[in-house]
Amino acid sequence: MPDVTPPTPTVVPELPDLLATARVVALPMRVRFRGITVREALVLRGPEGWTEFSPFVEYDDTEATAWLRAAVDFGWTRHQPGADSVPVNATVPAIPAEDVADLLRRYPGCTTAKVKVAEPGTSIEDDVARVAAVRRAMGEDAEVRVDANGLWDLEEATAALGRLAPFRLQYAEQPVASVADLAALRARVAGLGVRIAADESVRKAADPLAVARAGAADVLVVKAQPLGGVTAAQAVITEAGLPSVVSSAIDTSIGLGMGAFLASRAMAPGYAAGLGTAAMFAGDVTADPLLPIDGRIAVRRVEPDPDLLDRWAASPERTAWWLARLGRVHALLAARSAQPTRPSRP
Repeated sequence: MPDVTPPTPTVVPELPDLLATARVVALPMRVRFRGITVREALVLRGPEGWTEFSPFVEYDDTEATAWLRAAVDFGWTRHQPGADSVPVNATVPAIPAEDVADLLRRYPGCTTAKVKVAEPGTSIEDDVARVAAVRRAMGEDAEVRVDANGLWDLEEATAALGRLAPFRLQYAEQPVASVADLAALRARVAGLGVRIAADESVRKAADPLAVARAGAADVLVVKAQPLGGVTAAQAVITEAGLPSVVSSAIDTSIGLGMGAFLASRAMAPGYAAGLGTAAMFAGDVTADPLLPIDGRIAVRRVEPDPDLLDRWAASPERTAWWLARLGRVHALLAARSAQPTRPSRP
């Protein structure tokens, strides 16, 4: 199988070119998600439009190089959309079951929901109640997914999916952490009709195709930024040969535009993308955010509003942190681009 390590751009822009338009924002979130209530991101403009560099703050510089590669790919490459819009799912954080119906109103027209489970400090009883509330609110024809972010062990996942299977899950996303446990769990729950999707085992793996080779998942969840951008992520999807769902990394609307281009070109029919997450923000970088309308978001590049960039600007200290990070990661990416191209594996 060919090597699909995300390619380094042939030409990495000079750091001053990136810094010239770079803006750092801190967007407030409506509810806690992934342990945060404020999402920081760096946005900048390339020749083809605005793009985003927003690796999570705990990621080291080496891991963040893929995110900068993605920003360069989107800002310096003219990508063609495969459709005018893509269907998206509602995202339900680990909130109390009684709050589910109100949250779902932020996702008009969505007929798929992704429900966070296995959140630290909650129980399987909380998860069952939350999923049940989603099923009641959205009806029997809706698609319901759960996402554990790899926080269950194999025994916990087996028991939990046994409890959740009666709600007719579309799939369970990253229920366990390792590829070996994904494969074992997939065999265990096959009789329950629960499909297994891999997320972290794709986007955080040295070999994003290991899951497909091991037969450890039925579906791949793909995020454009962590995989190095639209070009690189599309190559992973093609090589994997599995149905793929494009999802957000809690991006601003600029980053969601990157994901929408990827989803319009490479996502499996019949699935909704996880790109409706602008609804999770109390503020965004644009007056025309990529919010779900009739269950879909548009496939387009997003132009930020200067006033909103000012309104949501990060503090001087956090801005300096991000700009220093950009400089370090740029140095790593530029050094990699100067190395000879590695031949593909047979």
